[in-house]
Amino acid sequence: MKAEARRSEILSLMGNTENPLPANVLAERFAVSRQVIVQDIAILRANGYGITATNRGYLLDGEKKATRVFKCRHTFDEIVDEGEIIIDGGGRVEDIFVNHRLYGRISARLGLYSRTHVEELYRSLKSGASKPLMIVTDGYHYHTVTADGEAALDNIEKKLRERGFLIEI
Repeated sequence: MKAEARRSEILSLMGNTENPLPANVLAERFAVSRQVIVQDIAILRANGYGITATNRGYLLDGEKKATRVFKCRHTFDEIVDEGEIIIDGGGRVEDIFVNHRLYGRISARLGLYSRTHVEELYRSLKSGASKPLMIVTDGYHYHTVTADGEAALDNIEKKLRERGFLIEI
């Protein structure tokens, strides 16, 4: 398969799923190396396609989503509760960031859009391999959340406030 046909097929695959497509899966499908896929993605981006890389794979950016930043605070054990409020409300947790007094803004992309992803994140953090970013600011942290509309974000905000997770900015 020629490179242009492969890139067109990659776009088609990304356009027909909401799940991230890992480079190694694409490489196997097209019988090329992972590096070839990474180069294809770079070329597609250079040609104006909005492609986001997550730790789970590549996503094609679709329609513009409503976006809001929430400042939250909770305990480690409430990470799943916070994530499920956002997911169940129709949101997607794009990232987490903190404002550290010494180091400034520290952020990490999350791309959480299902309960399974939230649970995987929690299990990974609970294993002790890594610590949650919020511990460096005594539990205070921010999430960029996207949803299909402002109404969904309003509902998420209401639920976070009711649960006591939302900090007024």
